[in-house]
Amino acid sequence: MDEVEWEDIDNIPLHLRPPLGSKYLTIVNITGVHFMLVQACQCVNAESYHMQLFCSKLCPSTFTRPSTMFTFAVLDDFLRDNVECGTSGRNYYNKLHWMTSSVFPHLVADRYQELLQVAQQWQVLKLLKWSGFHDKTHWLTEGDLALFCVACPQPGINVSPAADLDHWKYTRTLVMDGNFKAEHMHERHPDDQVWLMDGRSFMVANPRYQEYLKATPHIMEKSTCNNHKAISQASMSWGKLNSTGVGAMACAQHGCFYLHSVVDFQKGER
Repeated sequence: MDEVEWEDIDNIPLHLRPPLGSKYLTIVNITGVHFMLVQACQCVNAESYHMQLFCSKLCPSTFTRPSTMFTFAVLDDFLRDNVECGTSGRNYYNKLHWMTSSVFPHLVADRYQELLQVAQQWQVLKLLKWSGFHDKTHWLTEGDLALFCVACPQPGINVSPAADLDHWKYTRTLVMDGNFKAEHMHERHPDDQVWLMDGRSFMVANPRYQEYLKATPHIMEKSTCNNHKAISQASMSWGKLNSTGVGAMACAQHGCFYLHSVVDFQKGER
């Protein structure tokens, strides 16, 4: 029998029913998905609505008429599970379904897409906080949201600015390599994509990189090697791919990536 035929709206547990005739928020926490009535402060000197939510440790899914909130705790928990345990967003939200109702998990409000969106914004906010950026007074430059190798010589950080930087002990050794399996398909709706930290970490800024590629002539290489992968890939058709791999530069001694140095390959090693 179909689920719709036997389920009765009157038999749905109370904690799974949204309040009727009231302005409520859907709040996603590590304990599950809940409906709560929230009233914003209407004082003259009150903060904006979304700032009041942030002060209550709630991250809204949108800043215009928000209706879904994620607690700071659930966002941190999701990022830890994703990094350490390899938990996907779908599996994590399915876990929240079961934590909300082990009997009717399919009746729990679905906020999976909102979780993916807010989790990315949360990562950027955490990076801004850790890097000491409070507002736009000291705005970001290239590579500001990533950490460089702490062991490599850096004048003013771990090396005195008055030191003789031409001395051999302050020499940096760099290596460059590529990964041809990190392919990326073309976006279905590229105009809808929002760059949250374009060029602020290890990847280069996309607009300047695209300008460089257009201004740089592509020279076809002829190799005497039989079935040389990098050369053979350059002659293949990559119409469905936005990038055919990534190339990066790192310090040879410690293996740490250089800031603002990772690029997308277009055709082979191009």
